[in-house]
Amino acid sequence: MENNLKEKSSGRFYLLTIILLAVLIAVDHLTKHLAVVYLKGQPPVVLIKGTLELHYLENHGAAFGMLQNQQWLFAVLTVVFLVIAVWFFRKVPKTKKYLPLSVCVTFLVAGAIGNFIDRVVNKYVVDFIYFSGINFPIFNVADICVSLSVIVLVLLLLFKYKEGDMSFLKAKKEKQA
Repeated sequence: MENNLKEKSSGRFYLLTIILLAVLIAVDHLTKHLAVVYLKGQPPVVLIKGTLELHYLENHGAAFGMLQNQQWLFAVLTVVFLVIAVWFFRKVPKTKKYLPLSVCVTFLVAGAIGNFIDRVVNKYVVDFIYFSGINFPIFNVADICVSLSVIVLVLLLLFKYKEGDMSFLKAKKEKQA
């Protein structure tokens, strides 16, 4: 009976994770599509004067334009990251205690997949959100998912979870006879 409940909980966890991933990736790609349709070849759209604008940019690099035209490197790193993320999702306890951690990793995965799809399909990532007041690099929804999840993940690891809480990540030792 207990094992059946655990399987139901695991199944629900994976289903909700996949739904959240799909929604985040869909929002990322919808906003990128809208940027292509309405911003490409157009002057910037000022949303809040001196603060927030929409600019169309084709980014052939990583965050902040680093590593221009290194698509093979991004592909390898993304695949490695996704393998690690799948391993994490299989290991993490499916309890309320670890829900914030799982959600953070889901946002991180969604951002990675969102930009990965652009790199594979277009050979560049569409960026369009620009904070002009601080001259911050132009970014997109996938970048927001990655950046916010990393910040929250660091805060969770510093203030919520203790060292012993991450013991599920360690390899299980074989029982001695």
